Amino acid sequence: MKRILWILTTSVREKLAVGLLMFSLSASLFGQNQATLRGQITDQTGAVVSGAKVTLQNAAGLVKTAIVAKDGSYSFADLPLGDYILQASAPDLALPEPVTVTVKPGVQTLNLQLKVIAVREEVSVQEDSAPAVSVDAASNASATVLRGTDLDALSDNPDDLATDLQALAGPAAGPNGGSIFIDGFSGGDLPAKNSIREIRINQNPFSPEYDKLGFGRIEIFTKPGTDKFRGSIGYNFANDFWNSRNPYAAQKAPFHLNELSGTLSGPVNKRASFNLNLIREWVDNGNVINAVTLDPQTLVPGPFTDTFVSSLRRTGVTPRLDYQLNSNNILTIRYSFYRNDVHNAGVGSLNLVSRGYHSLLNSETVQLTETAVLSTTVINETRFQYYRPTILSESNTPGFALQVLGAFNGGGAQLGHTTDLQNTYEFQNYTSVSRGVHSWRFGVRLRGATEANSSPQNFGGTFTFSGGLAPELDANNMPVLNASGQPVLVDITSIESYRRTLLFQQMGLPASQIRQLGGGASQFTINAGNPLVAVGQFDMGAFVGDDWKLRRNLTLNLGLRYELQTNIHDLRDFAPRIGVAWAPGGTSAKSRPKSVIRAGFGMFYDRFSLANILTAERYNGMVQQQYIIANPDFFPTVPAITALPGPVPPSTIQEVSPTLRAPYLMQSAVAFERQMPLNTTIAITYANSHGLHQLRSVDVNAPLPGTFIPGVPDSGVFPLGSPGQVLVMEAEGLYNQNQLILNVNSKVNKDISLSGSYMYSRAMSNTDGLGTFPANPYSMAGEYGPAATDIRHRFSLAGTVTVKWGIRFNPLLIANTGPPFDITAGQDLYGDDLFNGRPGIAIDPSKAGLVATKYGLLDPNPTQGEVLLSRNFGRGPDQIMLNMRVGRTFAFGSERADGSASSGGGPPGGGPSGRGVPSGPFSTGGGSQGGGASPANRRYSLTISMQIRNLTNHNNPGPIFGNIASPLFGRANQPAGSAGLFTESANNRRFELQTRFNF
Repeated sequence: MKRILWILTTSVREKLAVGLLMFSLSASLFGQNQATLRGQITDQTGAVVSGAKVTLQNAAGLVKTAIVAKDGSYSFADLPLGDYILQASAPDLALPEPVTVTVKPGVQTLNLQLKVIAVREEVSVQEDSAPAVSVDAASNASATVLRGTDLDALSDNPDDLATDLQALAGPAAGPNGGSIFIDGFSGGDLPAKNSIREIRINQNPFSPEYDKLGFGRIEIFTKPGTDKFRGSIGYNFANDFWNSRNPYAAQKAPFHLNELSGTLSGPVNKRASFNLNLIREWVDNGNVINAVTLDPQTLVPGPFTDTFVSSLRRTGVTPRLDYQLNSNNILTIRYSFYRNDVHNAGVGSLNLVSRGYHSLLNSETVQLTETAVLSTTVINETRFQYYRPTILSESNTPGFALQVLGAFNGGGAQLGHTTDLQNTYEFQNYTSVSRGVHSWRFGVRLRGATEANSSPQNFGGTFTFSGGLAPELDANNMPVLNASGQPVLVDITSIESYRRTLLFQQMGLPASQIRQLGGGASQFTINAGNPLVAVGQFDMGAFVGDDWKLRRNLTLNLGLRYELQTNIHDLRDFAPRIGVAWAPGGTSAKSRPKSVIRAGFGMFYDRFSLANILTAERYNGMVQQQYIIANPDFFPTVPAITALPGPVPPSTIQEVSPTLRAPYLMQSAVAFERQMPLNTTIAITYANSHGLHQLRSVDVNAPLPGTFIPGVPDSGVFPLGSPGQVLVMEAEGLYNQNQLILNVNSKVNKDISLSGSYMYSRAMSNTDGLGTFPANPYSMAGEYGPAATDIRHRFSLAGTVTVKWGIRFNPLLIANTGPPFDITAGQDLYGDDLFNGRPGIAIDPSKAGLVATKYGLLDPNPTQGEVLLSRNFGRGPDQIMLNMRVGRTFAFGSERADGSASSGGGPPGGGPSGRGVPSGPFSTGGGSQGGGASPANRRYSLTISMQIRNLTNHNNPGPIFGNIASPLFGRANQPAGSAGLFTESANNRRFELQTRFNF
């Protein structure tokens, strides 16, 4: 029996072994007939190119196509063995020639490098660039990616370009606005628009790689060199004769613009290519002065408008070199030099001609990027940037400054001869690793900055007139008496206080009597000491992140960032980031997802600026002194510091709180994205931002409550024993924001590419930055109100539409409801030498000095029992800005011998960031140009276009005056966007003729 069992057992074992062997051999034979080919696609800079199309074909007619993932990888599985021809392409990029590959058993790796085949203005649309939803972290449908002709919707002017980008980013960027990165670096000058390859906005919002909020991040990538010699020459012209009048000017202000630009790119040798960009601008802009002044003969106040020409001469040179060190290492070197020479800056709005000054800016930037492909799964990037701006400023007019609050600013600019030299250094080292379903990215950024600033600002002194409660005067300038024989008190404006001062001085009245009659300056300030201050700062940010593809339709993004800096004592800045994207039903490899649900959370820290450290060092009471005299009686004479009446007052001190820590926001979002017909995606996003430790300032030596007597200088009990401002920068503010955002991105066909968004937002805070002081230094009541970013409704639309005969329209529409503004009493209510006290809501209509406004009767001298207006109580008017560029390209000459044709305005991904992105919501547009060869294949082309800013000639008011003692209260005196060193704001609707010849 045992022998029988032994025989049966042995027989079973033998058959099982034979079966296992046969199975193993069959599996081996089967595996030997099937293989996998994978690899990574990069461009000439070594950056990965996502969204590229890879095609594989064999002699038997088998054709397979793959779209490159965001990490640059592609993969073909279950391939029969044999020879294949592989091709890959992306807009403006292609393989120099098809690659022949022999597929062998197992997993085979083949990395490919695409090269730029052309760079041109006229472009055609690639079907692969249609927007699509995906679970990749960088493929959020709420992002905006502009390349090719879609960039034409933006202005060529650097200042207007920055404004357009900030408007497209929207108020989702939190309390500090959007942040701009150029070729992966923070800081630096905006490049010339014709050197920009691609712009990405609001992409991958919770990536740990970035310190700034993802919603509102703006990334700009410049063009690399080309494999063939290409170039362009452009000329832009504008003149006021075809523009419309500025609505705040009595007559049309002069405006004249001439701009020359040129580009040249091509190969240096087989390993290197270059790109050179040149620009020269001559701009004369009529700055509009819109103020309230006194007639020099009668001293009667009245509106004053004038135009005064300010000139800009801008020169820019930007070369770039891309050099392939070997098959795995690529070096990119970019240098830029800009020189901005502005004469008569500072004139306009309330500033009279005497306030003008000369400003000269020279800036240099050097960028080095080395990309190393360490293996088939590992890429390392090393970057370095050096940025050196030098600014020289000098007043046109010597003498003291005069500020009549909310009426006009006269006298000198009080800059003296100011110089500012900055040196900033930035080093980055980032590594990307792909391991199966994990895509790791980690690295460190180190930044250093030094600044040497020599500023004799306000060394000549400033007189300020603010208005307030004063006797009512009759036609003979005598006080009006009531029934009891006492003067009738009324609230007078700042310009009325200034008028009474000049009037009664001419009448020979003593200073004490002038003040009793409502005249006299409210404040005199003057600085003295050493104008030179030198400071420095260092900060570090390290991060690690993993994009974990749990399933085909489910991605989990995990990350952690840590930051620190010098000059503040804060070592707790850990910033976790997490995101998840799920495509319901998208488990099949043969189907693309139609819907994606995203959610994310992240902490984002703000660095404490070096400029704040410089301010604290300057006004520490030893380097430079700032003296404040309340109710001075020596106008218009400026006494020496030692001759100031009475004892020399203590100098104002500004310092950083020893407990200050870096401000941060905790932002969370959930979004639903949907693929729609007509190559369209929509995204609905809810985002919440909660900010803690936001920056603000406070005077810790303000008179104790109830001890200050208005009109009596230095009255009150001071916590530090003697009068004098001690202004402390602290991080005790709060910020809350809720937003609902709708994004629509569409490439309807090759002629229509549009992107639009609507945003509802509500932002509340108790600070708008370090310039915010509590109205009452001992009470935060009423400080929590609408934030400066509380723009409730915002709509934007941009893109490209090509019609018959190849005429191309590039609209950019930005419409939003009005921003809030603060309403102030226009006088020092609490003895802290600040004019930010807010009025009360009157409860006694018969009280003297009340001001009637659309917000009700306001009391500039609030008493106990009155409710004070909360911060940012006012609301400005709505704004609509429609810009349009209309152009056509004429192609001529023979067809290119090389047959190269551009298929887009720039590669869809890559750039120094090392991470490509799928084709974004904008595809390149251009449309047909008639019969014959495509313009892309012609040797020459000429593009003629007209750029129109504010096509509808809508009046978009600028900042609203909130000082109820101002004669301009509740109104604006300039269009939105007029503030700045130099702006092209002379006219309301502006036309600019643009021509560009490409060869």
